[in-house]
Parts: sequence; C-alpha cells; structure tokens
Amino acid sequence: MQLSLHTDYALRVLMTLAATDQHLSVDEIAQRFRISRNHLAKVVQGLQAAGLVETFRGRSGGMRLARPADTITVGEVVRRFENLDAFVSCFASGAGCVINGMCGLKPLLSEAMEDFLTRLDQRRISELVPHVSAFRERLLRDPQPSPA
Repeated sequence: MQLSLHTDYALRVLMTLAATDQHLSVDEIAQRFRISRNHLAKVVQGLQAAGLVETFRGRSGGMRLARPADTITVGEVVRRFENLDAFVSCFASGAGCVINGMCGLKPLLSEAMEDFLTRLDQRRISELVPHVSAFRERLLRDPQPSPA
C-alpha cells in the first residue's frame, strides 16, 4: 500500500507540531519541508476538520495540536486521509465483479488492511518524534523556498 501525499503531509504537520511548543504557519511548515503551500493548506483544513489541529488568525497566528500528541494515533490519521475503499476495486460498494462471493481475495485483503490499521493504531504521533530536540533543530535550520 502506498500512502497518498495528503496523508504524508498530514503526518509531517502533526510530527512538526508535536516537536514544537509554538504556533507554526502553513508557510513555515511548507518552506521547511519544501512542499507546496497550497497543497499543505488543504491538508491543514482536513486536520482542523478532524479536530487534530487548531488554527489561529492574526499576527501571532498559525496552528498547534488540538490534542496531546500521545493521544493521536497514526491509524486515526491514515483513516482520515486515505480512501481505504479504493485499496482494491472490489472493496468499493457496487463493484460488479463476476466472481464476487466466490473469490477469496477480498476477505484476505480486507483482513490484511485491518491488520495494517491495527498496527498503525498502536503508534502515536509522539512516538514518531523520539528525539524532539534533534527533530526541532533540523526543522529550524534555514528553510529553502517551497514550490508554488
């Protein structure tokens, strides 16, 4: 399984916010990771809608985690940002496969997906940043301009 850029960026934002105690803007994070500001803004909207980040307007605006990093699981983020029904075409409702009901592939892949998500549910965002000071130091280096 390959995670989408949306999920990748969502995890990066959460890890970054977990490693800092200050509000960060979309622009700051986009520059530090050298990713599109516009794409990242959409990801942040999704994180806000999911109740994972809080955003603030104004001079000291930006965003921060809405919950402690040790209460947010990687599985929660993946479920929010991935279309898991599209993992295999027969997962989609209304898929008209000729061998539907006689094929052992769908239950096998469904079980594998559940195992994958269960494993991700066991990991918290805080665990993805085991060396907070080193992570923060690398992020705070002079950022390069991000793509438009």
